[in-house]
Amino acid sequence: MSEHVLFTWLDLIGTFAFAISGAVAAHQKKLDLFGIITLSYVTACGGGIMRDICIGALPPAGLSDWRYLGLSVVAAGTVIGANQLVQKLAHPVLLFDAVGLGFFAVFGAHKTLAYGHGIGAAIILGVISAVGGGALRDLLLNRTPVILQKEIYASAALIAAAFQAGGETLGWSLRWLPWTAIALCFAIRYLSLRFHLNHPRFADDD
Repeated sequence: MSEHVLFTWLDLIGTFAFAISGAVAAHQKKLDLFGIITLSYVTACGGGIMRDICIGALPPAGLSDWRYLGLSVVAAGTVIGANQLVQKLAHPVLLFDAVGLGFFAVFGAHKTLAYGHGIGAAIILGVISAVGGGALRDLLLNRTPVILQKEIYASAALIAAAFQAGGETLGWSLRWLPWTAIALCFAIRYLSLRFHLNHPRFADDD
């Protein structure tokens, strides 16, 4: 499998996972069909569109490639048609978020490097790719974005993006590097949810 094909698949898998996450969240809020598709698309493509604008990849892939909207529509239809199955999963929004997080962090870091930007930009935009869509989803649903809460979320994407960007800069093999970074991100996010590991919170003395 060529490098281009590999990272295209990583991006599309991440897109579908986040589209499912957005569609489930919209369905739980009892939005109509248009609302579910909109939340699905925004969650799946919001972070990638921000990244592409920042690196000069215009027009952004999320707007110019029909596959992204198509995956969002399929995800919305899947959630509506198989809602009972999806809801049987424990915390389905968080589950699909955890899956998409690593794929987008890795792809975002890789694409930023491919457009000639440095490792610092690759890490930052890898994180934005991973958390941007979820933040927009939460804002549209009038919820505090996960990245602003105590949960280990953006930091998991940060570690994955840093691992990918650092490994590419050092010339590590792309046969295993992205998969390792994705697994690392998922493991950190899943274990933090499983064992209720959180960042410290600060409150008034009283």
